[in-house]
Amino acid sequence: MDVLVIGNGGREHAIITSIAKSPMVGKIYCMKGNAGIAEIAECVDVNFMDSSAVCDWLKHHKNVEYTIVAPDDPLAAGLVDALQANGHRAFGPNQKAAEIESSKAFAKSLMKKYNIPTAAYEIFEDYEKALEYVRNGKFPVVLKADGLALGKGVLICESLQDAENGLRQIMLDKAFGAAGNKVVVEEFLQGKEFTPGEEVSILTFTDGKTIVPMVSSCDHKRAMDGDKGLNTGGMGTFSPCPFYTKEVADEVMEKILLPTIHAMNAEGRPFKGVLYFGLMRTPEGMKVVEYNARFGDPETQVVLPMLKTDLMEIFQAITDERLSEIKIEWEEGACVCVVLASGGYPQHYEKGKEIKIGNLDKEVFLYHAGTTRENGVLKTSGGRVIGICAKGKDVEKAREIVYRNIQKISFEGMQYRHDIGIKYIKSI
Repeated sequence: MDVLVIGNGGREHAIITSIAKSPMVGKIYCMKGNAGIAEIAECVDVNFMDSSAVCDWLKHHKNVEYTIVAPDDPLAAGLVDALQANGHRAFGPNQKAAEIESSKAFAKSLMKKYNIPTAAYEIFEDYEKALEYVRNGKFPVVLKADGLALGKGVLICESLQDAENGLRQIMLDKAFGAAGNKVVVEEFLQGKEFTPGEEVSILTFTDGKTIVPMVSSCDHKRAMDGDKGLNTGGMGTFSPCPFYTKEVADEVMEKILLPTIHAMNAEGRPFKGVLYFGLMRTPEGMKVVEYNARFGDPETQVVLPMLKTDLMEIFQAITDERLSEIKIEWEEGACVCVVLASGGYPQHYEKGKEIKIGNLDKEVFLYHAGTTRENGVLKTSGGRVIGICAKGKDVEKAREIVYRNIQKISFEGMQYRHDIGIKYIKSI
């Protein structure tokens, strides 16, 4: 079958690379794609936030039998609902189910109602009340813009001054637009060993009845080495997570994954697609930091390369609510991804910088995010530009390959973290 993929980043490049291996898949189209995606799919210049435009395109491309909606914004806007209403088979949660990501206030209220472990919190729509609350609280504290903010609407505030500045930025200055109309003020979760960064990402396949976890991964959100600097969409990832043992996975399945699926069903919002769980290991056990209603980015770039089962077969089983019939298998070993970003990201950065790529080792693969090709020349077109990835027998070997090959890629202002995967090595 011919397939349309919605999105234009590294996550979509990874998804397209994976489904292209399937004997079930014919031609692949992508809205809007990037320079890397264009090497394996036909890129279509249609605004995927305009559901009527997407449906109109599909009306004129009757050969396309399946659409995969990958990013958060079109899911939150109800693109899957529109596709299904027009008779198209589509992968991804509907708008009501996607609210588990598009509203942090909804997600926190859901967890509270169904006793799913998470950080203590309060929700505010009034700036003065939020200010009064943080002035009487303890630090660090976490501020979250309620809506979608490209992964950047979370501020970890070490002091009262940081919190006051953060509330002003979110609620008054509208740094994240309408996403900041409400703010969640949340307890800062301390790691079990009282060290930072004990977070793990668990992506799951679910058809609303069955839930199947993928291999674990660890994202690095902060812009600079040592988890310093501003939050970004993600500066790199490695898989697997060293502390996510079978015992921990069993605890998470019992206390978090299954209860979340049951809660969504009880609320009349059955979730079909990929449900992402951002988790923290604390002295009280695993707790939910956040939900995403889709594949994570850049987690997808280290998880899908380890998948042995046909991804399109899994997608079809989810659409048809027969996921329990599929055996999903994974490769042994590890995978590492380091994001090469534009200078100044996640704030102001310039585009249009020429990208030069040398002769990379055969084990290396690139997932393009913010790239374009102008007159045959590869150039930057976004904040996160390329994810450079490699597999290995363990994280240490995979990261060694990645960092050796980063030296063969260059563009003006290129920045990246030098410590992706160091936590894994230190934990051994």
